[in-house]
This record gives sequence, structure tokens and C-alpha cells, in this order.
Amino acid sequence: MARGSNKLVVPEAREALDRFKMETANEVGVNLKQGYNGDITAKEAGSIGGQMVKKMIESYQNSIK
Repeated sequence: MARGSNKLVVPEAREALDRFKMETANEVGVNLKQGYNGDITAKEAGSIGGQMVKKMIESYQNSIK
């Protein structure tokens, strides 16, 4: 996959991924809205992404036990 590509392997997963992102943003205290969120800081965006990765890793680890 090309670096910086925003294509999902399973395109139907877009809605679930968006819900996951909104849920995670709420957990870390970042107010996201539907659509464009270019007004959030890099720190806020990073905290959302970092928390999403942490939750995905935890989910994987739990699934292999």
C-alpha cells in the first residue's frame, strides 16, 4: 500500500472505523465533528490515533489468548 494512502482494504469498514474514531476521540476528550476536523491540533489528532492503536493491539492480544 502506498505511503499516505487512505484506502481501506475492506471499503465497507469505513463506517465502523469512523465510529471507532469518534468513540476514541470522546474518550480522550477531543471534540470531533462529522466531516472536516482540520481545526484540531496535531497533539489532539495524535492522541486519538495513539489511543486507537493501543485499543487495536489490546483487542488482538485478547483474541490470541
